[in-house]
Amino acid sequence: MSFAATPQRPLPGAYFATPAPSRFAQGAPIRQPSFTGQPRPPPGPDPNDGQPNPQSRQPPAPQALQPVQRAARTINEVLQREASFPDLDSYVRQGISSDYDLPNPTTEAAWSPFHRTKMYDIPDRIFEQYNQAEVSTMMGLFAELNHAWVTIDNALYLWDYTNPNPELIGFEEQSNSITAVKMVKPRAGVFVKDITHLLVVATTAEMILLGVAAGTTAAGVKTVALYQTKMSLSIRGINVQVIEGSAVTGRIFFAGKADNEVYELTYQQEEKWFASRCSRINHTSPGYTSLVPAIWAGNSQEHVVMMVVDDSRRLLYTLSSESSIRTFHMDSPTTLTQAIEKKRQEFLRDISHMISQSTLLTNTMKICSISPISAKEGSKLHLMATTSTGCRLFLSATRGYAYGTSQGAPQSMQVQHIKFPPRIDSKPAGQSQSVSSYGASEPATDTSSLALSFTQTGLRFPPGLFFAFVRKSENQGRDSLFLSGPDTGRIAFQSRDISVQASKYFEQACWLNLNSHAEDVGLVTKPFAAASQPIGFGNELAVQYDEAPQEVAILTNTGIHIIRRRRLVDIFASAIRNQGGEEALENEIKKFIRNYGRAETTATALAVACGQGSDITPGDPRLARVNNPETLELARKCFVEFGGRPSVDQNMVSEPSQAIDNVRPSSRHEGLALYMGRLVRSVWKSSVITQIVPKTPSAPTQINTTVPLAKLIAIQEDLTKLATFLDKNKSFIEGLAGPESLQRTASQQEAIALQGEHQALYSLQKLNSSIIEGISFVQMLFDERVDQIWSTLDDGVKQRLRDLTYEILFSSDQGKELAKVLVKAIVNRNIANGSNVDTVAEALRRRCGSFCSADDVIIFKAQEQLKKASEVGANSDMGRKLLNESLKLFQQVAGALSFDNLETAADQFTQLQFYAGAISLALLVAHESDRGNRALSWVNENKPVDDARAPLYAFRSRCYDLIHRILLVVDASTSAEPEMLDGRLTLTATKRNEAHAVVNESDDELFQYNLYEWYLSQGWVDMLLSVESAFIVQFLTKSASQRFDRADLLWKFHVHRNQFYEAAAVQLELAKSTFIIPLAQRIEYLSRAKANALAQSLGIGRQARHALQYEVSELLDVAMIQDELLQRLRHDQRIQVQRRDEIVAELNGPIIPLSDLFNAYADQASYHDICLSIYEAADHRNEADINATWQALVDQTHNKVVEAGDNANQQPYEAIITMVRAMHQRLGSSEICFSPQFLISLLERYAIENQNGVGPEFWLPDLFMEVEFAFETIVQILQSMWYSNITPFTGRRKQILASHLLYVLEQWFLDCERNNNRLFGSEENAQDISQLLEVLGAGGDALRQQDVEKCAELRRKILRSFR
Repeated sequence: MSFAATPQRPLPGAYFATPAPSRFAQGAPIRQPSFTGQPRPPPGPDPNDGQPNPQSRQPPAPQALQPVQRAARTINEVLQREASFPDLDSYVRQGISSDYDLPNPTTEAAWSPFHRTKMYDIPDRIFEQYNQAEVSTMMGLFAELNHAWVTIDNALYLWDYTNPNPELIGFEEQSNSITAVKMVKPRAGVFVKDITHLLVVATTAEMILLGVAAGTTAAGVKTVALYQTKMSLSIRGINVQVIEGSAVTGRIFFAGKADNEVYELTYQQEEKWFASRCSRINHTSPGYTSLVPAIWAGNSQEHVVMMVVDDSRRLLYTLSSESSIRTFHMDSPTTLTQAIEKKRQEFLRDISHMISQSTLLTNTMKICSISPISAKEGSKLHLMATTSTGCRLFLSATRGYAYGTSQGAPQSMQVQHIKFPPRIDSKPAGQSQSVSSYGASEPATDTSSLALSFTQTGLRFPPGLFFAFVRKSENQGRDSLFLSGPDTGRIAFQSRDISVQASKYFEQACWLNLNSHAEDVGLVTKPFAAASQPIGFGNELAVQYDEAPQEVAILTNTGIHIIRRRRLVDIFASAIRNQGGEEALENEIKKFIRNYGRAETTATALAVACGQGSDITPGDPRLARVNNPETLELARKCFVEFGGRPSVDQNMVSEPSQAIDNVRPSSRHEGLALYMGRLVRSVWKSSVITQIVPKTPSAPTQINTTVPLAKLIAIQEDLTKLATFLDKNKSFIEGLAGPESLQRTASQQEAIALQGEHQALYSLQKLNSSIIEGISFVQMLFDERVDQIWSTLDDGVKQRLRDLTYEILFSSDQGKELAKVLVKAIVNRNIANGSNVDTVAEALRRRCGSFCSADDVIIFKAQEQLKKASEVGANSDMGRKLLNESLKLFQQVAGALSFDNLETAADQFTQLQFYAGAISLALLVAHESDRGNRALSWVNENKPVDDARAPLYAFRSRCYDLIHRILLVVDASTSAEPEMLDGRLTLTATKRNEAHAVVNESDDELFQYNLYEWYLSQGWVDMLLSVESAFIVQFLTKSASQRFDRADLLWKFHVHRNQFYEAAAVQLELAKSTFIIPLAQRIEYLSRAKANALAQSLGIGRQARHALQYEVSELLDVAMIQDELLQRLRHDQRIQVQRRDEIVAELNGPIIPLSDLFNAYADQASYHDICLSIYEAADHRNEADINATWQALVDQTHNKVVEAGDNANQQPYEAIITMVRAMHQRLGSSEICFSPQFLISLLERYAIENQNGVGPEFWLPDLFMEVEFAFETIVQILQSMWYSNITPFTGRRKQILASHLLYVLEQWFLDCERNNNRLFGSEENAQDISQLLEVLGAGGDALRQQDVEKCAELRRKILRSFR
């Protein structure tokens, strides 16, 4: 029994799993277990008592992550956090702001967010042409192509401004003055692929399209070539000043100074019936208006001064000279519909709802430029407008009640946010405008700063870089450049601060004097985008190690200035390098921590320490890494000393063992993860390969790398530097210092925290090594031409390779296994090509050791030997030698052999008919995979669920299944071959015998059990019975308790071995079992057991055999009674059919105890004869019960005949005779249930009362003698009855008794004479009988008249015998 207990929570010092002595008394002595339909409980505690056996039951190991997997999870969390960078709408909210961090140019130059990296002069040849101008000149940039342009009257010249001695590319084939130039993307399908851009040249008379073929040389120099397209459009009278193109659709829009209309230049490849190659569409006026001469049109002074396109929303914005902004929707590829027109007064009305008044935003406000904000950057904000006072108006367009997130046309536009210029007054050195001292209130927004007054142009580049060109009167026409950009680190830091109510729009800014007049601005690098959606788009920190910093080119009248956005890592490197002394350094670090958080600070310090920091020497365009030892040492010191400490989250700890899993690592760990995540972000989720399906079936499949190998090598170099840094400084870094660091802890809490820190840092370190090797593997994969091994891979591996990402390759067992499969394919290809496997394997080990270990090298050598054996022939001496060498090599690495490698090797061995080697290798691999034989203990405990040993059993089973396949091949290949040839075993027979010898001689118990199961599943019972092994008995004995067929097989196995006693014991248990066995078969088992128990068995004594025989006989008697009951009840018409079937099912099964047979069946059915048999079998000695049953049986027999009436085929007395004869055969000479003392008087009374005068006169005495009642006993009983005068034997009825007595005496006398026995057994009996006869003869009416003579004659015979 068991007591249910409330589960206890472990306490310190308490060991609830320690087994204690039982508090209950020992049970009955152990007896032979009986067969049941349920599996036997395993030894030890009851599996149902709720307390597992602590010595044997092994709960499954918790799903603890491996170090690399733990680190991969951390990297995923970092990347997810990076991807969750706030979108533009969340910090450019409804309202106003003027948050700038404007470093002091003298004391805080290191914190400047931008710097000028290069200035290119305008070539002298341009100035020479410029001096010859007669009408007009213009200048501009094609910054993305590193080219600038200048127009001089009717000529256009382009040059590569990065080239010290550039070649001028000129276009002088037309005679009109040029008024505007714009480079746009062409519409797809119109020009050949070499034409990458279109150069739109507007003159006073026409617009000309020139084809531009842009390319890049091997040295990285960008080239440009111009081609005539013979496309032009007449535009006289429009005076085109503004041109804009859509990069997605290739549409070209333009506007002139003469009106406020928006036109489109359409172009097509060939002329058509009703359309020329170029045409013009006016999208703002009705069709007839465009036909009216300009002199008749209205004389409006308002005209378009700027035009920008937002392809992400299919919108075109125009800015007019009156500061009106119109929004057009490109609702189809050929239409342009005006959706919104926002005039200056409407802007002022929106602004008045946000601020009461501002000197910067009055009725004289002028919008000088506009910049689109794409849908990828913000879902609400659409446009930024810059005023001449330097205010930035962020505009949102809505459609109905929602922001214009869909592709539909917006319906209204509002001012969402106003960013005012920075303060004019200089801040104190060392303090940013946006950083107030602790405890001080936030400074009020300055809405009247004139710092950016007289702004000529304000441009915005993603993710918020702002360039404002300010031309103050005192500068004498020279422009000052104000640059600002989002302080990404602070924005990210505040977004994670739950105490911040509303996010602020923090910006870093600086001033730059151009000392010249700005002509044009262009983005040199590709447009910034850290993500393809607003969330995460603006995270500059995430890509600072992954992409080149943004560069903007500014063309002035003196040259081209290159402005570069400084990364946070560059700012940090400069900040710590330029500070003097420990205190100044600490102040800088604290400033970083205050602004960006400790994790970002340590990540940046680690990046600088690993050489990521860069700086630009003025006049040098190259980006140089900061590698001076002083800066690297300061960064190392910052990472080590300012990384914080780990802590234990007590709220999450419920078990002492869980404490280490709930350690919150230090910011040093977070910084390391952050740095690693940013290094690998571009490849982490990318697939490793890209498959290019050939256009023709015969062409080979092309496999390319998804990520350029140069990019992978750069990442690997950075990670290698990181690994070197960690290894070099591990003694200084808490968590990597080793066990000795635990000695410095002051409490157990600190020790646990330090252990958790070690786990976290070690995991990242392991992942770093895994990534380095993984990249080497990818390099090797493409160096070895993966497309050449593609055809050798099966479809499953091909699909896995298509789905393989760098994350899976770097951090999962799945990726490692696939990599090993590919390594194997590469080695096999090299082996097939005749290459030396040692050379190939050594190269693999050197480049990516974890993908090709020392064991892998041995496996490759074994495979090489196997291939050589197949080439020379397995039956040759050299072939057999190579096969054995291959087997030895495989056996050396059996513990590291994967199942795929095992299966491949075994299949090859089998093909070469080396069956014994294949089987022995599979057995060894199974053994080495579970050297503690834990799988067998799991099986012996009836395979508990959720157990850690189950996978061990599963792997071993796969090995055994492989052996089964080999055996099938062995039998199939040898069945058609002769066994003997010339009196000797054939070669195939020898190999078969060797294979079966390895199988039969194996001492692997689990394998033997598995083998026997397989034999039975194949129906090979005879093969199983012929097995000579000690395991077969154990196997059958264990399984016999659970399966009937195994128990039936067990006794046959014992009989096959002449172990009759054991067979009888099994048969007895089968008869007693609860298996579904018919009663007849149980009786058969008992009958066989009875015979087997009598047979001689080696080692079994006579006493044991007799004891077993007695038990079998006793049970057989009960079974026979149950069988008789079954047959009777099956045909008993008194019982309903349904109930009868239930009774038959109950009786035709396990043997039921006698008491149940009596009470539930025999007695209830009034089967009195069977009841008497049950009395006899149960040794029931209650005379009252027995007598009552006999009386009921006699009455039942008599009444049955009487009730039958005329249909009866016998008289009642005849039925009684038949019944008594049957009971005599059933009960034999039982002194209890077939007692003559009761039966004679019972039958005499029956005969007188029910059958008096019926039938033969002496049928009753004859019956007594027939059932072998002794003459002496009959005489004594009848004599006693005669003397007793008991009813109904009174009066003349006594004569019947006397007549029966006399008849018996006569028969006794005759029997004595016939058998020559002593008369009546003895003289005393003879004298007594003589006296009895004398009494009978002397009594007046004691005898009937006819019996008197018989009595006298018998007495004379007796007296004569005495003489």
